[in-house]
Amino acid sequence: MSKFLVLYRQRLRRDRWQLVIWILTVGLLALLSVTTIIKTYGDEPSRAEVLRLATATPAILMLRGLVRGASVGAFVFFALFAFISLLAGFMSTFLAVRHTRAEEETGRVELISATPAGRWAPLAATVVHGLVANVLLAATLVAGLTVGGLDPGGSLVAGAAAGAVGISFLGVGLLAAEFMSTSRGANGIASALVALAYLLRGFGDSTGKVSPDGLTMTAAWPSWLSPIGWGQQTFAYTGDRWWPILLPLALGAACIAVVVVLMARRDVGASVLAGRVSRADARPSLRGPFSLALRLQQGAIIGWCLGGLAAGLLAGALGSAVQSAMNDAPSITNVIRAMVQAQGTSMTQLVISVLFEFAGVLAAACCLQAVIRLRQEETTGTAAFVVSAPLSRVRWLASFLALGAASVVLVMAFAAVGAWVSLTASGDTSSAVSDVWQTAVDQLPAALIYLGLPSAVFVLWPRGTMPLGWATLLLGVMIGIYGGMIGLDKSIRDLSPFTHTPIPSSTGSDWVGGFWMLGIAAALTFVALVAMRRREVGSA
Repeated sequence: MSKFLVLYRQRLRRDRWQLVIWILTVGLLALLSVTTIIKTYGDEPSRAEVLRLATATPAILMLRGLVRGASVGAFVFFALFAFISLLAGFMSTFLAVRHTRAEEETGRVELISATPAGRWAPLAATVVHGLVANVLLAATLVAGLTVGGLDPGGSLVAGAAAGAVGISFLGVGLLAAEFMSTSRGANGIASALVALAYLLRGFGDSTGKVSPDGLTMTAAWPSWLSPIGWGQQTFAYTGDRWWPILLPLALGAACIAVVVVLMARRDVGASVLAGRVSRADARPSLRGPFSLALRLQQGAIIGWCLGGLAAGLLAGALGSAVQSAMNDAPSITNVIRAMVQAQGTSMTQLVISVLFEFAGVLAAACCLQAVIRLRQEETTGTAAFVVSAPLSRVRWLASFLALGAASVVLVMAFAAVGAWVSLTASGDTSSAVSDVWQTAVDQLPAALIYLGLPSAVFVLWPRGTMPLGWATLLLGVMIGIYGGMIGLDKSIRDLSPFTHTPIPSSTGSDWVGGFWMLGIAAALTFVALVAMRRREVGSA
């Protein structure tokens, strides 16, 4: 037991700041959301109006959740639960991979296995660590909702559901670490599964059955394929059902059981899917810094591009579903037309723009990983060997930044191709088919901010590259994409690059904000390149 406690304390110490950020962010988001929703939508008629608009607009349901009534608690659960579950999923998968496959890559697991601690104690410590982290996240969520003034019973159901979803993805992350030979590959697969669960939930919600009064919905079958969708079925504050929580818990337990079976059959450091055998000599194309950066990042770039393609395909499919719903429901059509006419766009364009925001987030994450890879190369010592060749530090940095910029374009190009293919296959002949390319270009400025800012941090404060990079992206998504629904003040929402993304309309896109963001990204990149001339590679 003492050996287990030592390993568990090591994990707590290593993750203390990361978990504090994740958990406090969830609690503060819940508290802020409740207070702003009560302030902005204090009376039930105003909440009912928003919910009727949401049920008439699949794009809103894709982003938010399942509508189950106009009470304050139900409104908060609709607006927040899916996003908080997404955060719990990413927190859990990153934690699982960090303490399993990443430790095997560095050889630390083999050293620990050679001690009296044995091979199973690290896995047990990681599982307990993940369980405790999700219990704390659930407790913080319950506290934030209750302090905000919501019913304690419903808050307990909502918190338990979010914690259970996180535990299910803890198992998914551990299982991904068994299959992939690298931590990057395991994180990529696990993150893709979390995003897929969110998209399935969104597609199920947006295509569900709406009640005659427009205030409740029944999710379609795709939502039942997602742990996040299972959590929504608790109907916190309206039904307070506990049995759906058993589904994500069972998934997490099943994944952990499979992990135990696989670990008993493989060697330390091995994986179910073996990595490719490296060449004895590098190809002639692998002589430059850009080609080296591409070789290091190609797996991650392919993963993010596939995510962009999936988002594009879903955007086109959902646009077709919206058109069918408009044809079948004239009353809803009037509501939708009034909304889209105010924005000077079509409903299909609006749906694609909303889902392309998610593709823009994927593109931002892709280029952010290129900068984080720079820091990883430094900490492992390989960067020092690279720049010891006839290669300047500035050129080394510029190569990774160029790759990051190219990856942003690639992700959005794949999203545009996916939307174009799905819209064309559905027989859609509206202007939205050709406008998908413009919509994809509109997402580029916001994504490039997350290349320029982390690059400046990497040069000026290397240790802050990873935590500050992911934290700024997370905050940008929270206040830019979700801030409007929870009633955040516009001055706060304007801090997010995603708030200034050009919106396509019948007269074209307004690129004032886009040009400003491109200028800011270029300025930050220039600062990073200039400052890199005076910075030693490998410095803290």
